[in-house]
Amino acid sequence: MNSGKSKPDISEFKFIKTVSVGSVNPNVLLSDETRDAQMALLNRCLNDFPKGVIIGKDITIGRFMLGEHELTMQRTLYHVGFPRRPMWLGEE
Repeated sequence: MNSGKSKPDISEFKFIKTVSVGSVNPNVLLSDETRDAQMALLNRCLNDFPKGVIIGKDITIGRFMLGEHELTMQRTLYHVGFPRRPMWLGEE
């Protein structure tokens, strides 16, 4: 794979995994355990073999009024590219 600080070449990636962190659904608030599991998956994608590379991210922000209170929620979708499908991901 590409070393150094230059952008990775998209042709190097044969598998792309989308990892969601957070939620913008006010009816389904995430527990700390769920958010930790989301972060653990992202960290595993970036650190385990084969190492993935973040090739893009989408940020969604939701603002909701609950009575007199404003609730702001954020979800970030990370697109992680791999040279091949990691065996530890299984056959989702």
